[in-house]
Amino acid sequence: MHKAEKLSLEGMGLFVEASEEIRFESKNREQVYGWLERVLVEQEYAFQGKAARGLVRRYIEKMTGLSRAQVTRLIARYTATGGVKLTVYRRQRFPERFTRADIELLAAVDEAHETLSGPATRRVLEREVQVYGKQEYARLAGISVAHLYNLRKSQRYHERRLHYVKTRPTTVSIGERRKPDPQGQPGYLRLDTVHQGDQPEAKGVFHINAVDEVLQWQIVGATPRISEAYLKPVLEAMLRQFPFRIQGFHTDNGSEFINRTVAELLNKLLIEQTKSRPRQSGDNGLVETKNGAVIRKHIGYGYIDAGHADRINDFYREYLNPYLNYHRPCAQADVEIDERGRKRVRYKRYQTPLETLLALDEPAQYLRQGLSINALKRIAGALSDTDAARRMQQAKSKLFERLRLTA
Repeated sequence: MHKAEKLSLEGMGLFVEASEEIRFESKNREQVYGWLERVLVEQEYAFQGKAARGLVRRYIEKMTGLSRAQVTRLIARYTATGGVKLTVYRRQRFPERFTRADIELLAAVDEAHETLSGPATRRVLEREVQVYGKQEYARLAGISVAHLYNLRKSQRYHERRLHYVKTRPTTVSIGERRKPDPQGQPGYLRLDTVHQGDQPEAKGVFHINAVDEVLQWQIVGATPRISEAYLKPVLEAMLRQFPFRIQGFHTDNGSEFINRTVAELLNKLLIEQTKSRPRQSGDNGLVETKNGAVIRKHIGYGYIDAGHADRINDFYREYLNPYLNYHRPCAQADVEIDERGRKRVRYKRYQTPLETLLALDEPAQYLRQGLSINALKRIAGALSDTDAARRMQQAKSKLFERLRLTA
């Protein structure tokens, strides 16, 4: 091939006719293009007549294995530019809006908050800029939920981020079987227990989960047993952590809550006690979702000895509960009733429980005596959402390290 361009036009014609059934093929396009350019220059293609040009074209097709259309395009390129060069293809790409540092920052936020849903994470990013003035979150604050999930699938994101036991109900004539109706007022709690597994020789710790139906204000506690003697002081401490007055206390039919001790405690505090109806799983659905989204997510499913209940309870009171209520956005339901009377529930608002409280009309009227709205705002403003999440994660790591050492 290197000497083929030295052939005369007569020689090219004889070669093409003699090798009618033969076709060559080359896989190195750069060499083929260089050879084709030399042939066109040697044969003075631009000054030849129509017949000679056709002969050169057929000769090139035979020697290179290129199609007629490909040869035509390459000759046209030679005619226009005086050469046949290999075109380096560059794929069209949209400009990248979010940098490598933004992806690492998103991974750090997800690590601190235990990977919240997309809308909740976007709300955290918005609050970091709007409420706490952290400009490093400015680009991420405007991200769409769909693209947030795209960034979570990226390689850099993954490089950066290195048994539930149901209580058995018993029938006791304490509490009224009905779904509570808070009428948009805070103070109506939903409660449930989460068991941290058993061992043949010992019981695991029990978590008590209490969630306000309207605000989703959440207080979590821990107890070594769910008997009446152990549960009463834990419930009293949990109720004191709510900043508003408690008016309703709703649970399933587990004997840990439906007993005389709890009933006397609630009667003393003038709190109405209700319990779930049969075959109505939605009566206590809110707190059931929080069991998985909060307790199981942060504590896991593995066995933890009941002797660690006090340490876990301290972690809840000092770190997890403040984070949940002042810094973790929750999806708030907007209920719409159409002309046919059908109820539609949409979750478009993501805000912290404190933001939901402040959005009520005259929120100060619901607070316990001695508390003020400004005091709650000061607590929320002491740390940003992600700083509070990191503080909580550090405390959790220390807690689990102590649990591991004593296991």
